[in-house]
Amino acid sequence: MATKRTTKSKVTNRKSKIQKWVYLFAEGNRDMRDLLGGKGAGLAEMTNAKLPVPPGFTITTEACNTYTALGKQFPKGMWEQTLSAMKKIEKETGKGFGDPKNPLLVSVRSGAKFSMPGMMDTVLNLGLNAETMQAIERLTGNPRFAQDAYRRFIQMFGRIVMGIEAKKWDAIFEATKEKYHAKQDTDLGVDALKEVVAQFKELYKKEIGEEFPEDPYKQLELAIQAVFGSWMGKRAVDYRRINKIADNLGTAVNVCTMVFGNQGDDSGTGVAFTRDPGTGQNELFGEYLVNAQGEDVVAGIRTPMKIAELKQKNPKVYNEFRAIARRMEKHYREMQDLEFTVERGKLFMLQTRTGKRTARAAVTIAVEMVREKLIAKEEAVQRVDPNQVVQLLMPQFDTAAKQQGDLLATGLNASPGAATGLAIFDPDTAEKLGKEGKSVILVRYETSPEAVVARGAGLPCVAGCEAIRVDEEKKQFMVGARVIKEGDAISIDGGAGQVFAGEIKTIFPDYDKEEDLKLLLSWADEIRLRKSRKGVTNSPEIGMQVWANADYPRDARMARRFGAQGIGLCRTEHMFFETERLPIVQKMILAKNDAERQIYLDQLLPIQRGDFVGIFEAMEELPTVIRLIDPPLHEFLPSYEELLVKTTELRVRIEYMKKENVNTQSQEGELRETEQMLKAVAGMKEANPMLGLRGCRLGITMPQITAMQTRAIIEAACILKKRGVNVHPEIMIPLVTHVNELKNQREILEAEAKKVIEEQGVDVEYKFGTMIETPRGALTAAQIAEYAQFFSFGSNDLTQCTHAASRDDSEKSYLLKYVEDKILPENPFQVLDREGVGRLIRIAVEEGRTTKPGLKIGVCGEHGGDPSSIEFCHQVGLNYVSCSPFRIPVARLAAAQAALAKIVKDK
Repeated sequence: MATKRTTKSKVTNRKSKIQKWVYLFAEGNRDMRDLLGGKGAGLAEMTNAKLPVPPGFTITTEACNTYTALGKQFPKGMWEQTLSAMKKIEKETGKGFGDPKNPLLVSVRSGAKFSMPGMMDTVLNLGLNAETMQAIERLTGNPRFAQDAYRRFIQMFGRIVMGIEAKKWDAIFEATKEKYHAKQDTDLGVDALKEVVAQFKELYKKEIGEEFPEDPYKQLELAIQAVFGSWMGKRAVDYRRINKIADNLGTAVNVCTMVFGNQGDDSGTGVAFTRDPGTGQNELFGEYLVNAQGEDVVAGIRTPMKIAELKQKNPKVYNEFRAIARRMEKHYREMQDLEFTVERGKLFMLQTRTGKRTARAAVTIAVEMVREKLIAKEEAVQRVDPNQVVQLLMPQFDTAAKQQGDLLATGLNASPGAATGLAIFDPDTAEKLGKEGKSVILVRYETSPEAVVARGAGLPCVAGCEAIRVDEEKKQFMVGARVIKEGDAISIDGGAGQVFAGEIKTIFPDYDKEEDLKLLLSWADEIRLRKSRKGVTNSPEIGMQVWANADYPRDARMARRFGAQGIGLCRTEHMFFETERLPIVQKMILAKNDAERQIYLDQLLPIQRGDFVGIFEAMEELPTVIRLIDPPLHEFLPSYEELLVKTTELRVRIEYMKKENVNTQSQEGELRETEQMLKAVAGMKEANPMLGLRGCRLGITMPQITAMQTRAIIEAACILKKRGVNVHPEIMIPLVTHVNELKNQREILEAEAKKVIEEQGVDVEYKFGTMIETPRGALTAAQIAEYAQFFSFGSNDLTQCTHAASRDDSEKSYLLKYVEDKILPENPFQVLDREGVGRLIRIAVEEGRTTKPGLKIGVCGEHGGDPSSIEFCHQVGLNYVSCSPFRIPVARLAAAQAALAKIVKDK
């Protein structure tokens, strides 16, 4: 399909350069999406391909941005260019805009680069007034058609452009249908429609305070302003923030000559996808409505026919449309979303754009197009959003059960997944019930910040449900006359943005059966392990590996199932929190001297060794990074407040029992233990424990802990080695800020490892490294690298230290508002802060590898599963990213996309 390419937005006349704000469809092409929006670029491409597209023009996204910047004023020259374009359309069609004899009618549609909810709906039949309506009646010989077109225009203009509530228009129309005993809209006759037109005009005057505009150019001006204004509407802004779409893209305005699908049984309107957007199956999927216009096909006014039924109804039109659909898909090499109208047997194309699709369809279409040789593997890998992969692994509603579900409202698909639970209206209650094992769904009036949190936590979320009215005082929400009270069961589909009343059966996907996904990820693995960083200083030549954060053997097994190539973080302290182990850990902490502490460490040794054996068995010969104990010791003890309450209660109980002459020996023993614990906890209490006695500081002040954990790791490795499995433990020291800390821990560790290897008579290879999770650690990486065989960035703590912000506290208090108000572009705990934290990482990588070329470096914070952060890690030369097992497929795909992206120039 040959098209003329031009992407310049300025034209030159003899005197000066003039900003070009308006493009005829024939002047654009598909490469101008930034300027013309997706819809405008598609119309231009189809026009240049000689497809049947009604004449029209597009007002650019730059005009929208300038309009906003000028305080809602059209940019200089835009209106004049609009009038000029209208004249050219008049000449091409032989009709006149506002001409009482042969009027030109147009549609006005918004069209940003990315389609999104909240943008202005389409206005049809613009240009109609009392005079032009009569002309349409004379020209068509169909008075009913003319009156129906007029009432539609007044209703659309009043609702969409002027903001008059839809229910007010609907009330008038439904009352008229009832008066004339009309079951369908099409049953209303001319006289009834004349009454509707008159009442619609009265409603407009009552709501707006002036007569309905008769001047077509005034209608056009107001409609363009409404499209521009919708770009900054609340729903559109919320959607962009949730989906990380920039606010400065703007929206285009498409003005297109009207064609009418409501002129009889040989006319109609339809929407279709070139492939099934739900499953990805390679067949036309869509709907067609006979004798209908515009939004009728999706408005639920009448039941449309499936697009396949058009083949029997009108085979000529069907075959022509099918041929165009195939042609457009082959041309774009992408599944297309098409809109069309049939006017008295003639087909007109109104839209082609890349079709939205489910995660499953995205993967299936990408894989199938490779099989069909439409695209290469590399393009297939780039086509699928890594975050979509999560949807395939999250709970989903059973299709049949969902179809029978009681749909309450539809909003923004803020975070994917499906859930059924009790409607709860305050976070504290939701948290309490959640801890009790109950499934709850938090309902809030303002949900956009929660949407950001939900997406980061992998929880389903629906935001921006305009049909829902929340009454937080009564703890209920309403949808029309329906009332959902606290404790009632509801269900949400975060991927579709739907809210249902009651419970819906939920199914859990089986990764092993996701053949298309596994094939796509195998292509991603091939790509990311190519030499994509060849010649880049301080970087390995190949792309990044994907490792997992796994604390238990079950986590390690899941990680391998999802394709992990190693464990980048095994947190040993998590093993200590299990019920049967915690008392031993507490006694070890409270020991009065080293000898007593060693007794309890000796009890913990076989337990830890068993844990490591299980993890090594799951990972076999893959590398496994084990971090020595990191959190402050108080986390293993009851809170000071809990102990104080318990002490008081015991004293009161003992006093009462003594009065009743009841034996208190048992209670007094419990009181002594509790008081001892209270005293110990009080002595260990720190003002800022996350910056206190934790990490390597524990190993330095209590070297027996480092020795015990090292022995457990090496003994476990020896056991596996004797079984013929050559494991590769990598022991990691946390929270190192000074090279001498690492030097101290290395001496203890190597001495203990040497003892174990000699005792066991087995030679085990292990590596020794450190987490870089403080600014000083990053800035002194050159020194630290002298004693480390690998680095791993603990990006969570590094972000906390760099931003001087506690993650838990900041997200509850101010951080989400910072993101919402654009003080920060992203939540830095979800998306790596490239300018601050990223700069520290870059320095540490460069200086660490200056000291020790080839130093292996990874990241093991939550950023290891975020696509944007993964891209940065590839750019700075990390060897691997490590993330939760559930995010591994996401990271595999994102790492491949980073490898395919243009390599950052060597700095």
